[in-house]
Amino acid sequence: MSQVGEQVWAPSAQRVERSNLKAFARELARRGWVDEPGPGAPDYEALHRWSVRNRAQLWRAVWDFCRVVGDGPGEGDGIGLDRMAPPDAELGPRWFPEARLNFAENLLRFSDDHLALVAWNERGRQRAYTYAELTAEVARVASALRRMGLRPGDRVAGYLPNLPETVIAMLASASIGAVWSSCSPDFGVRATVDRLGQIGPRVLFAADGYWYAGKQIDCCGRLAEIVAGMPTVERVVVVPYVSADPPIHGIRDAVTWDAFAFSPDAAADGRIEFERLPFDHPLYVMYSSGTTGLPKGMVHGAGGTLLQHLKELALHTDLKRGDRIFYYTTCGWMMWNWLVSSLAVGATVVLWDGAAMAPGPASLWDMAQAEGVTVFGTSAKYLALAEKEGVEPARTHDLSALRAILSTGSPLAPHSFDYVYRAVKADVHLASISGGTDIVSCFVLGNPTAPVYRGEAQCRGLGMAVEVWDEDGRPIVGEPGELVCTKPFPSMPVEFWADGDGARYRGAYFEHLPGVWRHGDWVELTPRGGLVIYGRSDATLNPGGVRIGTAEIYRQVEQVEEVVESLAIGQEIGGGAAGDVRVVLFVRLRPGLTLDDALRERIRRLVRENASPHHVPRAIVQVADVPRTISGKISEIAVREVVHGRPVKNTGALANPESLDLYRDLPELRT
Repeated sequence: MSQVGEQVWAPSAQRVERSNLKAFARELARRGWVDEPGPGAPDYEALHRWSVRNRAQLWRAVWDFCRVVGDGPGEGDGIGLDRMAPPDAELGPRWFPEARLNFAENLLRFSDDHLALVAWNERGRQRAYTYAELTAEVARVASALRRMGLRPGDRVAGYLPNLPETVIAMLASASIGAVWSSCSPDFGVRATVDRLGQIGPRVLFAADGYWYAGKQIDCCGRLAEIVAGMPTVERVVVVPYVSADPPIHGIRDAVTWDAFAFSPDAAADGRIEFERLPFDHPLYVMYSSGTTGLPKGMVHGAGGTLLQHLKELALHTDLKRGDRIFYYTTCGWMMWNWLVSSLAVGATVVLWDGAAMAPGPASLWDMAQAEGVTVFGTSAKYLALAEKEGVEPARTHDLSALRAILSTGSPLAPHSFDYVYRAVKADVHLASISGGTDIVSCFVLGNPTAPVYRGEAQCRGLGMAVEVWDEDGRPIVGEPGELVCTKPFPSMPVEFWADGDGARYRGAYFEHLPGVWRHGDWVELTPRGGLVIYGRSDATLNPGGVRIGTAEIYRQVEQVEEVVESLAIGQEIGGGAAGDVRVVLFVRLRPGLTLDDALRERIRRLVRENASPHHVPRAIVQVADVPRTISGKISEIAVREVVHGRPVKNTGALANPESLDLYRDLPELRT
C-alpha cells in the first residue's frame, strides 16, 4: 500500500500534449498574458495564480477557447468584481453586463448525427438520441411551452428520474428563457412542495413512476398531492415510464408527454428560436439540503453556469467531442446539471436511472464497457462499497476506453485511491472534485496534466481564489482550516429566491467571515497545491479542544471488512463551561454480524495508529441504518441533534427520516 501523499499516477507526455489545458495555456501565451509553456505539463500553480489575479481575462479566454455562442462578452468586464458579497444591481459583483446568450443554444450547437444522449436503467440500454434528434425533441417541447404563453423568467419544474425527457424539458425551458428547477422522484410530497412550491412553477414535468433496486415505484399518487400543494401549476406533463397508459385522471391538469409535445401545431422541423438574454439571467433554481430549515432556493445565472461548466469540463476534465461521459446522479443533485452541460462540448452524455448496484454490484461497469465510457463519474461512497463488494472491473471488464474517473459527494479516502489503481484501472486519471449546489460547480478539481497523489485532490479551480484559513482568518498551508474564497466568480448565485434584502444570502456565506465566502468545508492545502478534505466544518469534532474532521475517522473505519458504513458525531458531556465533547461512532455492519468488544477494540486501534488518540471514538454503537440526504450524503448534523434531544428542523430533506429513531435515547450514550 502506498503512503498518503505518495504519487500513484502521472499522465503520459502524449496525453499532456493533447490536453485542452495545454492548448489553453498556449492560447493565453499567444495573447501575451502568460509565458509560453515549455515541454511537458504547464506550471499549474503559476497558471492558477495568474487566473486569480486576472479573473476577467481568464473568463474571456474561456469564452473564446470554448466558443461560447452569443453576443459578447462585450467591452466591459463587469461591476464590482473586487467586491465579494451578494450581487447588487448597482454595486455588483456582476459579470459581463453587455453579453447576451442562451444556455440551451450553447448545448445544442451541434445539430448533427453524433450521439448526444444514451439512456440506461437497471434493465439495460433503453434509448439513444443524436444531436439532431435531441434538437428536434427540444423544439417540439419549446413550441408547446410557447403556446402556453411561457415567457422569460417563468418557472418550469421537474419531478423526474434521470431520463432523456428530463434533459429535453430543461433545454426547452432554457431555450425560451424560462427558469428550470427539479427534484428527483424519491423526494416525498412535503420535501418536493417545500422546494418547487417556493418558486411558483407554471408547468410541472413528471414521470408516472420509476424502478429502483428492482422495485417498481409509483409516482402518480404522490403527483396528485404535490400538484394540490402548488396552485400555480397550469399543466402537468407526465412521462409514461413504467406504464404505457399511466393513470393520470386523478392529477389536476395532467396530460401525457406525447399529448403535450406532439400536438398538430408543434414544431416539427427541428428549428428553435433561442432567446438571447443577459449574462446573469436566471437559469436554474437549486436548493440547500434543508436539514436546518426550509430549503434555500439558490438562483443560478445562465452565463456564469455555462462558463464555469465549460472551464471544468474542457480544461479540468479534458472533455472533447469524441468522449462519452457518465455521472451517477439523480436530477435532484447538481452533478446532473454539470453532466448535462457536457453537451456544450459535443460529447455523448450517458444517463443512468436506478440503483448503482442493481441488478448486480458491477452494473455500472457493465454499462461503461458497453458504451465505451471515457469519463466515469461517481461518489466516494460508491467506490468504497464497490471495494467491499469485491468488484474488480480491471479483471472482469474491458475498460480500454476509460480515461478518467471523477469522485465527489464526500472525501475520497486514501484506500479508495489504492482500490481504483489496483482493481479498476492502473492508467486512469482519478480526480477527486468538490464544490456544491451553492456554486453549481467546484472549488476543487482535477488536473489532467499533473500527477495524482494518494489521498489528495489535485488542485484549486482556475479563477477560484480559494484559500484555507485558520480561526484568526489567516491563510495557512499544511494544516486543516476553513475553505474560503476571497474573490468573486461567475457562478455565485445571482440571488436567493424571495430574499429581497439579501439577508439569507449573506447569512449563508458571508456573516462568519465578512466579505469572504466561507464554504463550510474543513480542508488542508498541501505545499504542492493539492487539497485534503476532512469533511464539513460544521460537523467537525472538538474532543479535548482539538478540532478534527469526521472524514479522518471514516478513512480508517472504511477499511474494516465488517463495516458497511459509519457516522461520527461529537457528544456533549459534562455540561456547563467545563463540559467536553466525546467522539461517538455509529457503524452499520454486514448482514448477520454483531458488534462485539473485539471489533470495537480493532476499530479503536486502527483509528489510533493511523489518525491520532484524539480521533479514537469513546463509544462505538451498532445501528441498522444511517440517515442520509436525498442526494446521498450522510447527515451527521441530524444525528447529532437527535442524540442531544434537540429537534431536527426538516426531516423532509432526508431520504430515510425513519432511521433517526434508531439514535434516540440510546443506553450506550447516557452520561
